[in-house]
Amino acid sequence: MSNIIIGTAGHIDHGKTALIKALNGFEGDSTQQEKERGITIDLSFSNMSKGEQNIAFIDVPGHEKLVKNMIAGAFGFDYVLLVVSASEGIKPQTIEHIEIINLLGLKEIIVVLTKKDLVSDIELETKKQEIERFLQEYDFHICFIEAVSIYDKESIANLKEKLFSIKKGIKEKENFFRFYIDRVFSPKGIGTIVTGTVLGQGITLEEKLYIPQLAKECKLRNIQVHNQNTMEASISNRAALHLQNIEATTLKKGDLLTKKGYLRGFEEIDISYTCLKNKTLKHNHNYTLFIGSKKIDAKVLLFELDGDEKGFATIKVNEKLFTIFNEKIILRDGNDTIAGGKVLNPIMDPMKKSQKRILLESLEKNDFVGAYKLLLQVHKKGFGIISSTQRFAMSHDEALHLSAKIDDTFIDAKSLVVYPNETKNIIKNIIISYIKELYLKNQYALLSSHSLGLRLPWASIDFINESIYHLCQEGFIKKEGNLYKKSEMKEDIITILEELIAKRIFEEKFTPTAPYNIYDELDIDRKLGDDILKKLCAKKIIQRLQHNLFIHNENLIELIRLMDKIVQEHGLIDLNLFKHYLKASRKYLTCYLDYFDTLNHTQKKGDTRYKKDFR
Repeated sequence: MSNIIIGTAGHIDHGKTALIKALNGFEGDSTQQEKERGITIDLSFSNMSKGEQNIAFIDVPGHEKLVKNMIAGAFGFDYVLLVVSASEGIKPQTIEHIEIINLLGLKEIIVVLTKKDLVSDIELETKKQEIERFLQEYDFHICFIEAVSIYDKESIANLKEKLFSIKKGIKEKENFFRFYIDRVFSPKGIGTIVTGTVLGQGITLEEKLYIPQLAKECKLRNIQVHNQNTMEASISNRAALHLQNIEATTLKKGDLLTKKGYLRGFEEIDISYTCLKNKTLKHNHNYTLFIGSKKIDAKVLLFELDGDEKGFATIKVNEKLFTIFNEKIILRDGNDTIAGGKVLNPIMDPMKKSQKRILLESLEKNDFVGAYKLLLQVHKKGFGIISSTQRFAMSHDEALHLSAKIDDTFIDAKSLVVYPNETKNIIKNIIISYIKELYLKNQYALLSSHSLGLRLPWASIDFINESIYHLCQEGFIKKEGNLYKKSEMKEDIITILEELIAKRIFEEKFTPTAPYNIYDELDIDRKLGDDILKKLCAKKIIQRLQHNLFIHNENLIELIRLMDKIVQEHGLIDLNLFKHYLKASRKYLTCYLDYFDTLNHTQKKGDTRYKKDFR
């Protein structure tokens, strides 16, 4: 099914809500306060369908004091339904709504002249021409202009038919799901329900969602699209999501739902901005920032202090913002809309102001190659393109393809990191020095590229493999099976390591170290260490009691004798009594008691083991 979201815009009392009711029967002004005042106060949502087409309406308030609510709805529009009274024409809120729509980058406009029954045909034509001249000042695409009266069923039917002639929404697909919350409910006995507009990618039932503001995952229990239960919600769907494992009181309007791993939050973002006519932004001044359905106080720091109508600025807030490249914003001062813009840099990197300006100029022109080159200067140890979905709104494959166009770089496609060539040699030399020092310290070291990667988590596997190859060519190490040992080592290392591990576990008596700690201290590959322990267990030298607890067989025999002695003297053994004889942690004591149960020396009742002939 094709999904389109059409949002209303226009002056108060020009008939926006009445028009929606005439189209689909939905009564938008449903609250007592709205009915008493006769105006729309908050957003209202409704829809109409025809075959495989669905049109969702977001009806916004027209009153000047409620423009903040209008902005919260406008971010989700595909098309704007500009409603102008044929009897009054363009009024102040008509202009402000259109200016906001223009700042948000919405270009598709449908013009509806309402109350045509109140004017003559000549007056209607005059108003139509007046609106066309007004809209020519902006870069809009007018889909069509239609005149209606809610009392003229034929005019409403004609408008409805023309609306269904629009075949698809215009939102650009992103690489992941995003959903700004515009309402939170908690019906008794149901749980937490949130509503909003699906952005980026769709979502299916039972998927896990992530709330970045809370750093918390939750499960999607149910999806409703226009009051119908469904298995999925697609881009440009108005949806209600039933969330599990999250309290409604922890969520609020403007919070974001997404998928884990795609977004990082920052208290600063960089934007480009454009001011409305005769208005300017002030440096180091506080404004209200609107982004998605979120509204937050923000400080604006201009790159140019003379207050140009266009430019770059840094937005500073007191909580983390989870934004993406090219996301639209609005800045207001009190009840005045001052400027709009877009997020250019959603991820803050430590860089000089001169570097930041070059970065923003490149991003403003969508010159991502230029942006990459500068970021590579900043990230000399490698630039992670795993963040490309947020930083540039492009997929990892697109980011890798773009990276290939940049000269003098080394691309680690598996780790999604790009390195400058000069940095590559520096890093490689650091890794080579580390490996040499490791093998010189321990002549029995046997390691793989994987085990070295665990020790050097910052290093790319490709870099580690190149460093190993260099050391092999140099003759410092050589390959033995899938591992590498020091070239001059002639002894049977496996036999030596078996003896070292067995000796280490024997010496640690009743509190042996976890195997991975032993492997790391002996500088051996973890898989090799596991294989050696298996051999020692098969030879009955070592006994495995739990996943990570191995004890030398001689120590185990001594331990069983001690436990039998306790039972003979006391007629029982439990955790507290055992601890009096063996100073070890609860982990070890519990494991040994569980093993003792398997020997059938005692009879267990609860947490106590009794001597079998004890009465």
